[in-house]
Amino acid sequence: MTKSSSRTKAAATDGDALSYEQALDELERLVSAMEGQQLPLDQLLRAYQRGAELLALCRGRLQAVEQQVKLLDDGELKAWEGS
Repeated sequence: MTKSSSRTKAAATDGDALSYEQALDELERLVSAMEGQQLPLDQLLRAYQRGAELLALCRGRLQAVEQQVKLLDDGELKAWEGS
């Protein structure tokens, strides 16, 4: 196990310690492992449970950001107009 994945695993025990990007990265790795390998049933279940936790964390963070944007835009979420 690499040093960075050790840190991610340690942080994974506490969802609040993960950034949105770290949670999304871990979720993508879990999905790839679940789709690409023949995992034993118990590992598949653990991966699914962890994925559900990470998905909830990501959704919560996105909703929090959306609420902050609404506050900044006087309670109205405006369409993004990129250049």
